[in-house]
Amino acid sequence: MIKIIDLFAGIGGIRRGFEQASEGAVECVFTSEWDAFANKTYAANYPNETIFGDITAVDVNDIPDHDILLGGFPCQPFSQAGLKKGFDDTRGTLFFDIERILIAKQPKAFLLENVKRLRTHDNGRTLEIILKHVKEAGYKNVHVEVLKARDFGLPQNRERIFIVGFLDENVKFEFPSPTNIETRVGDILESDIDEKYTISDKLWAGHQRRKAENKLKGKGFGFGIVNKNSEYTNTISARYYKDGSEILVQQEGKNPRKLTPREAARLQGYPDTFIIPVSDNQAYKQFGNSVPVNTIEAVAREMLKGLENTKKGINNNLELQVVE
Repeated sequence: MIKIIDLFAGIGGIRRGFEQASEGAVECVFTSEWDAFANKTYAANYPNETIFGDITAVDVNDIPDHDILLGGFPCQPFSQAGLKKGFDDTRGTLFFDIERILIAKQPKAFLLENVKRLRTHDNGRTLEIILKHVKEAGYKNVHVEVLKARDFGLPQNRERIFIVGFLDENVKFEFPSPTNIETRVGDILESDIDEKYTISDKLWAGHQRRKAENKLKGKGFGFGIVNKNSEYTNTISARYYKDGSEILVQQEGKNPRKLTPREAARLQGYPDTFIIPVSDNQAYKQFGNSVPVNTIEAVAREMLKGLENTKKGINNNLELQVVE
C-alpha cells in the first residue's frame, strides 16, 4: 500500500486522481485544508477521517511517514517575502510548508499543482526558486509541464502546471501523452434544469454590453457561451458563483444559463457519486478551485509506474548479486 498525504487538499481532487490511478492501492495518512466549507465536502466524501486545518500550524512531527506528498498549493508572490528576507527565502509563503515536510519526511516522490502562470510569474523567478529548493531538499529528479484538461477527456480548456519530483534519481518518468479522446460539452450537461440557473435579462444585457465594449478596446474579455455540441468550455474559476460569465450554456428561446453544481463537478472529472453537501455558491468555488481529476489520474499513473519499475529494477539487481 502506497501512503500519501494530501496538503491544501480542497475537496480531494488530487487524492482522487491517485486513488483512481492505483485502483485503491493508496492510503491517505494525513490531510490538511483550512477552509471550513471545503472540509465539509471533503468529510462528506471521506467520512471518519481527521482533517487538519492550517498547515502552517502543524508540527512536522505530527505528520506520518509517507511515500508521496500531494499539494495544490496557493502561490503568493515570492518577491514580497524577498523584500524582507532575501529573494531566495521561501519563509512567509505556503510553499515553505511543503519544503519543510519534504526535508523532514523525505517521501519517495511529490506532485505539486498550480496555475499555468506560475511558470512566468515574476519573470520565471518564482518557479526557479521552487525548483532550487526542492533540489536542495534532495529531489534532483524533477519534471515540470503544463497540461490541458481537454487532452485527457474533459471538455474544459483548463491549463495547469504540474511539478513532479522523485528522491531516487534512477526513477524514469515522463508526463502522460494526450489521450486524444474527443470531448463534447453535451456529455457533462444535465437534462432537467431548474429555472434558477437561467441568467436574468439584466445580467445578460450587462454581459453583452461589456463584451461589446471590450471588443471596441481590442480586448477579448467577455462571457463564453457553449452548447451541447461545443468541444470544450472556458476554464471554470472560483469566481463562477458571481455571474457564471466564463461558461454560459445556450438555451433555445431564452437567455443562456449557468452550469449546475453537478455539471461543474463533471467538468472537473468528479463522478456523480461525489457528494455535494454545500450551497451552490460554495460548490462553484470548490470546483473552480479544484483540479481536473482525469489529468491527475494520468500523471499519477506515470508516477506510480516509474516508482514500481525502479523498485523492480532494484530487486532484480539484488537477485543478480546473490546469484553471483
